[in-house]
Amino acid sequence: MAKCAMGKMRRKGLAIMAAQTVATSANASAADASVDLGPATGLSCRECGTRFELGPIFACVECFGPLEVAYELPAGDPEALRAAIEAGPNNIWRYAPLLPVPADVASKPSLNPGFTKLVDAQNLAKELGVTGKLYVKDDSGNPTHSFKDRVVAIAVEAARAFGYTTLSCSSTGNLAGAVGAAAARAGFRSCVFIPHDLEQGKVVMAGVYGGDLVGIEGNYDDVNRFCSELIGDPLGEGWGFVNVNLRPYYGEGSKTLAYEICEQLGWQLPDQLVIPIASGSQLTKIDKGLQELIKLGLVEDKPYKIFGAQAEGCSPVSTAFKAGHDVVRPQKPNTIAKSLAIGNPADGPYVLDIARRTGGFVEDVNDEQVVEAIRILAQTEGIFAETAGGVTVGVTKKLIENGVLDPSLTTVVLNTGDGLKTLEAVSGTGQTATIRPSLDAFRAAGLA
Repeated sequence: MAKCAMGKMRRKGLAIMAAQTVATSANASAADASVDLGPATGLSCRECGTRFELGPIFACVECFGPLEVAYELPAGDPEALRAAIEAGPNNIWRYAPLLPVPADVASKPSLNPGFTKLVDAQNLAKELGVTGKLYVKDDSGNPTHSFKDRVVAIAVEAARAFGYTTLSCSSTGNLAGAVGAAAARAGFRSCVFIPHDLEQGKVVMAGVYGGDLVGIEGNYDDVNRFCSELIGDPLGEGWGFVNVNLRPYYGEGSKTLAYEICEQLGWQLPDQLVIPIASGSQLTKIDKGLQELIKLGLVEDKPYKIFGAQAEGCSPVSTAFKAGHDVVRPQKPNTIAKSLAIGNPADGPYVLDIARRTGGFVEDVNDEQVVEAIRILAQTEGIFAETAGGVTVGVTKKLIENGVLDPSLTTVVLNTGDGLKTLEAVSGTGQTATIRPSLDAFRAAGLA
């Protein structure tokens, strides 16, 4: 398929939401060019390159393509920049010179997420037949126990800059909790929207922060459509939807995963990364972060491969990749991995580009394989992952078995959330035995 035709087809999926946002957002037309978001200089269309001032818009008025933050990144001695980063706080604000945030961001009320563990997963490597180095980037250590704290922290700074008073989002669960917690800490009102049938652990965690939590009858794509309508209505005035009208800034938070992984590897690029796909934004921004580190001279340039991971019950990107398509056709989600259950992923086509450009792959696993992988990770490394982590570990196992992922290279697998949020997935797990409080009973149970 020709590049121009592919671009046109991509943009069709963005057209309705973009037109609503640009045409109805009073804030978009009144964007203040003096807004302080650090090194961010404007927004740039990913498709046609048209530039815009910093503001609460996410789609190009020329071609409806998605907007990205454009920067004037620090120039000069890479060693000095590395030293400045290493001297910074042990959270994402150590990378403030590379993010759309003001220089004094670390002094503002925030959950201060990031700098989570990069686990040297030797036991998991042995289980999977990996002979090189295998690491798990365990983002369950963030304040609300998922990587979403990173992206929300950046979105909060954009919301402050644009004068919003309410934080909102459409969410498959983790984002709702991250927005609720960040809003409480930063002094915003929050009102978040979720599918009505989410896992109970995520519902409780999203609601405990005191904001409004609204269940929408339908799946995530229904929730997202509702939020797009709300943005275009007077009811949504003063609302910052972190993953819609603040999306260009929000997405930049995922770059910090790339920064941390490379810093924790001694300022080196990994050979291979396995990343879960929901909207696809995390994967595309990790690639962007790696490219920025190369451009700044903070890491030595070398080839790396990016592998995308989906659940079989919601695998539109994997399906397109395997079929050799450039267009991602929407699917109706039906999987236990609800945090990845986005049937019409906004960044899906760009994931395809990155996987192909880097020589990677996009694979999926079924629900049974997800549960098996959750248990494998828990029993080898003591990491209790939510279902998205089961997807990445399960896909890693499958890629190795199929000869697609090289087990001799340095590989990083992402776990993006805590298994305590998705207990239903492993609900059959329980007590090994119930006995009377005596040694004889213990022996009789065959446990001695």
